[in-house]
Amino acid sequence: MGSRSCRSAQTSRLRLSPVPNLPLIAHHIVWTGYGGWLPNDPRGSFSREIGSEKISQLGNPHYGRRRKQPTRQIVNEFQSEARQVLKYPLLKFTQQQFEIIADGFSDAIRMHSYTCYACAILPNHVHLLIRKHRHKAEQMIEILQEASRLRISRARIADPDHPIWTVGGWKAFLHHPDAIRRVIRYIENNPAKERLPMQHWEFVQPYDGWPLHPGHNPNTPYAKRLREQRD
Repeated sequence: MGSRSCRSAQTSRLRLSPVPNLPLIAHHIVWTGYGGWLPNDPRGSFSREIGSEKISQLGNPHYGRRRKQPTRQIVNEFQSEARQVLKYPLLKFTQQQFEIIADGFSDAIRMHSYTCYACAILPNHVHLLIRKHRHKAEQMIEILQEASRLRISRARIADPDHPIWTVGGWKAFLHHPDAIRRVIRYIENNPAKERLPMQHWEFVQPYDGWPLHPGHNPNTPYAKRLREQRD
């Protein structure tokens, strides 16, 4: 079964207004391929610690994305130096390999009945937007990583002992349909930033406004809470 064609990349200028009094309704999850975004990347990262002495010598980590971004030359120089100290070769996925990764995502989404509203697979990281589920975001990341790792392993893209993904990932909690729509647009536009075609994956469902979708019960806890905020 194939998950055909494509969507994409690293969270940057996206800013979502928190709505703390509304229940969680979706997760935006992101993670990188092995070596794709190190803790001390000059662009900043969402890591606070560096587990390798050799990598730590490349520079100090900056938590969060730097407001003033480094030039492409600085980033390329850092990545060139990082390649020299990484235990395994840096992974950079091709468009053909995007399909294999997507098949792994499809396996996990089908097995666990996730509802996915957007997905972008890029050369060194991925984005997904998944409706809330009994699994927490951290568990979803782990499950999706493992399912895609198995597909990659079967395709012999990397040696059996080569790490495919970073451990864990980044997540944002979404509380309002408008936030979901903004993140969907952001994810869908990511491939174009890397001069890749727009992606269309079979496991991605059109967003219908849930939990305020047509025909929803106006007396659900979420609908009531939203009315209370508006009053």
